[in-house]
Amino acid sequence: MRVKASQLVPGCILLNDVKGKTNRPIMHKNTVLTSEHIVVLERFLVTEVDVSTKLEAGELFQPQNNQTQPTQEAQPDISLTKQDSMPFNAHYHLVVNDYQSLFSQWQSGITVDIKKVRMLIIPLLERVHEIGTAVFTLHHEATKEAYFYHHSVAIGMLSAYIGMKMDLPKQEWIQIGLAAFLSDAGMAKIDHSIITKQQTLTAADMEQVKLHPTYSYRMVKSIPAVTKAIKTTILQHHEREDGSGYPLGLKGDTIHLYAKIIAVCDTYHAMTCERNYREKQSPFKVIEELQVEQFTRFDPAIVHTFIQCLTHFSIGMRVRLSDGQTGAIVFIDKQSPTRPIIRLDQNEELLKLTDHPSLYISEISES
Repeated sequence: MRVKASQLVPGCILLNDVKGKTNRPIMHKNTVLTSEHIVVLERFLVTEVDVSTKLEAGELFQPQNNQTQPTQEAQPDISLTKQDSMPFNAHYHLVVNDYQSLFSQWQSGITVDIKKVRMLIIPLLERVHEIGTAVFTLHHEATKEAYFYHHSVAIGMLSAYIGMKMDLPKQEWIQIGLAAFLSDAGMAKIDHSIITKQQTLTAADMEQVKLHPTYSYRMVKSIPAVTKAIKTTILQHHEREDGSGYPLGLKGDTIHLYAKIIAVCDTYHAMTCERNYREKQSPFKVIEELQVEQFTRFDPAIVHTFIQCLTHFSIGMRVRLSDGQTGAIVFIDKQSPTRPIIRLDQNEELLKLTDHPSLYISEISES
């Protein structure tokens, strides 16, 4: 039966996927709704859903027609509920929405509430174990219009994941994720027309954008609960190994390890997302570009870890190529992990990607 979201009660069972603005499911069919799920639906402005006529316990579900929408004060604070009981996709989008609200507050001059920030992002960071290498597909969730808000959340997740895979203690990779989440907070001090610009940024625009690490740092430098490592990382996350970064032009070992991790993750997510003035690229094409720059602009050890995690291919895994062909991996060269040998579906010929530089893996195939 189709009912209003305001009529839902814990125990209702979804009959269909519930989709968000990106047309991707925020809750899946057969989900048994909890109070947290219902709050998520309300936060995403979902008005109606299809549910079973029976609740999970077996009793008949009888929606009350006179039930009114809960007031904001009556809604449970989602940051205080058990967020890992909701689907990761819904949790991720909830954090993106709340980050957008925080960013609007920062634009209005409100200071960073670090307690609220931690309660928002840390439960999501702790789910990197749950989603594993799927963290590399977060660019699929972003829309061109909302890219900026997705970016801060996604690089937080990516940076925490890479820190974890580098065998850093949990306390440290959580700090890395938190620093990444706050690294673009200073963009709130940049002219909003630049952030939302539809065309390629001018040189003058870029000079303004390059101020954001300094602004981000200033927004957190006086907060006692923010560690020195996080503050330093926020300031340095656009520095590069060869000194070509900003705002200080630091090189090599003068750049904090956490900032080096964020630099790689920031570049990957930005290049794989569609933006107002730039087309998205294949994750595997981006990886090849990172490989080229690993001995100049990025830390080679971090790039190596990143590549090993993303290209965790196996024999028989199916892929789709940039020209639309599909096939299965039959051999993987450890020296060129993004360019395995593929048996094509069309003619069963073996294609060695190292011999075809114009071709690349566009996605892991679903069929």
